[in-house]
Amino acid sequence: MTGVTSTVVRLKLSLLRGGLRQSGGRRAAFVASAVVALLFGALQLLGLLALRGHPHADAVAVLGTAVLALGWAVMPLFFPSGDETLDPTRLVLLPLRPRPLVRALLAASLVGIGPLFTLLVLTGCALSVADGAVAYGVTVVAVCLALLVCVALARAVAAANVRLLTSRKGRDLAVLSGLVIAIGTQLVNFGAQHLGSAGLGRLTPVADVLRWLPPASAVGAVRSASEGSYGTAAAQLLLSAAALVLLLAVWARTLTRLMVSPDGSTLQAADARPRRQRLASGPARLLPGGRTGTVMRRSLRYVWRDPKTKAAWVTSLAIGLIVPVFNAAQGTGSIYFACFAAGMLGIQMYNQFGQDTSAFWMVALTISEPRDAYVELRGRALALLVITLPYAALVTVLTTAILGDWPRLPEVLGLSFALLGAMLATGAWTSARFPYSIPQEGYKNVAPGQAGLAWISIFGGMVGAALLCAPVIAMTIWLNVTADGDAWTWLLLPLGAAYGTAITWSGLHLAAPRTAARLPEILTAVSKG
Repeated sequence: MTGVTSTVVRLKLSLLRGGLRQSGGRRAAFVASAVVALLFGALQLLGLLALRGHPHADAVAVLGTAVLALGWAVMPLFFPSGDETLDPTRLVLLPLRPRPLVRALLAASLVGIGPLFTLLVLTGCALSVADGAVAYGVTVVAVCLALLVCVALARAVAAANVRLLTSRKGRDLAVLSGLVIAIGTQLVNFGAQHLGSAGLGRLTPVADVLRWLPPASAVGAVRSASEGSYGTAAAQLLLSAAALVLLLAVWARTLTRLMVSPDGSTLQAADARPRRQRLASGPARLLPGGRTGTVMRRSLRYVWRDPKTKAAWVTSLAIGLIVPVFNAAQGTGSIYFACFAAGMLGIQMYNQFGQDTSAFWMVALTISEPRDAYVELRGRALALLVITLPYAALVTVLTTAILGDWPRLPEVLGLSFALLGAMLATGAWTSARFPYSIPQEGYKNVAPGQAGLAWISIFGGMVGAALLCAPVIAMTIWLNVTADGDAWTWLLLPLGAAYGTAITWSGLHLAAPRTAARLPEILTAVSKG
């Protein structure tokens, strides 16, 4: 066992040294990131020590430990290439048993900047609530247990999802990682503002629950020992120890399955049903038949499988929810902010053909007249509506519930449906008039030299959608300023839905002839990336 452990630890150090020898830039980036991480960890340690004696220090310590554990659990999913030893399938050809390998990989996992940063923060969390010789003794055990639980949790999650992390979906997660971090930052900012006005006492109810969940229970044991509750402290330490044993067992079982089970690439597909029958199963059977259903299925599959399209959709879904709901929760928003959800998702109708990139030539071969172009655009619009309509309604209801302004729900829903219809109409037209290419590699969403087309397509279309919505907006204002108008605002829901439907139908019919006539130009524009 000792030989395997020392060999794997030396392998980890060799991988680190080999990576740093590749270039001076990589060495500089590693040193800079190490300095920043350790400096931040040291500041966290000092800040937590400054909380000693504060009445809510234990709540901060317990919650901080839980957040660290959550970070260790999710980071392997978003950054699978951050550690070359995360993939145990590279060792399947070696004569190693899973249990010694688990111990060796656990020891190797403790080498790096992340574990050292975690150790600093965990030490600060434990020392901030420690009081007395017994508590300091418990601190040593608690910090070691919490660190081992965090590392074992990350390894167990990575091993359980190693097939995902090395596949196309794993790369999709990497594309979405920046978005998740950005949204998480907004959530943390919102929480910090809320705590700044309400005080740390709001953390106490959450901490009372987390102190019994590993690995936060280890830090909770330090607090219990400081108060003289040695039985409670022992129980909390046992919970963390049991969690560590369970995670190691799950990890070992997963390693056994990975090392003895063949990869899916070496097996024939188990589903021997005809392709037509497989495509017709599941939710796809609810789609209409003919070309319309085929276009809808293709568009929805892009949303699910294409990393760039998925990132754009998730961004719109997240921001469309965060803006109205967070403003409503803070008491500074208006119920009309709920229309933001429909607007964000309506943007997905713009540059429809650019999303296909060079594969658009296969679509172009099926369009020979305006009728074909109309059916193609209609299918894409319907695919967008499958997601957008229920989502816009959900955000509107949620915003209304937070604000408690239920009488205005019908008019806001009507405005949302009218706005969505206007954006579908202008999106179909600008997709044919101002198409541009979306590069598949990197993080750019516009090919070089086409930024002007993108600005005209998106912002010009949004201005056009706002103008098309002017009749519904004017009626909403008129009913709200009229003395007896409040009794008739419910009419805005059916009127807005009908207006949105009519304007979408008109926009698709106007865009279809232009699409059929400009197929060569569209194909050239979207294939430049």
